[in-house]
Amino acid sequence: MKNILIGLGGIILLVVMFYLWAGKVYDGAVAKQETVSQKWADVQSDYQRRADLIPNLVATVKGAAENEKNILTEVTNARAGISKATTPAEIDQHAATLNRAISIVFENYPEIRATENFGMLQSQLEGTENRIKKSRSDYNEAVKEYNSHIRGIWRTKALGMLGSLEDFPQKHHLKHKLEARTLLRLALNNSEYFESNRYYY
Repeated sequence: MKNILIGLGGIILLVVMFYLWAGKVYDGAVAKQETVSQKWADVQSDYQRRADLIPNLVATVKGAAENEKNILTEVTNARAGISKATTPAEIDQHAATLNRAISIVFENYPEIRATENFGMLQSQLEGTENRIKKSRSDYNEAVKEYNSHIRGIWRTKALGMLGSLEDFPQKHHLKHKLEARTLLRLALNNSEYFESNRYYY
């Protein structure tokens, strides 16, 4: 009888320990998921900051009214799309629209580099590209930690036992995209900056 009680006590202890461990796994998954969401919001914010700079570029060019409406409409739609994007593919699609808008401005109005405010806008563009590069990297790191945390047979069982596995789907990384190499040359006319930022997002 004593041995039976010891055995039952051992089983109960194991169950309690498993539930405590499962609780830590669940709470950790929630925290890491929140981190991924915050990093995603940072990516969206940085792309929106890029979108906000494009109308300023257009405004520096005299006589740009002919194409201004189309450019600004594309930028407005892309900015709205970025704010609603829920997947890396969606945000990259709208980011490509912003890239095209920047390219159109510099290709159609090369005199923009001689305008009074170009130096300031150039600096702001460079700063925005650096922020985008960092926020994408931070997001990917958060996704890596989250995906690693929710994987594994016992972790899956723990999450399914305390909640629903549908609440913790695997997240997708933002992929590095090497855009047309001429874009940064056209936009910044700075080969040194371009060579140190080969990936243009």
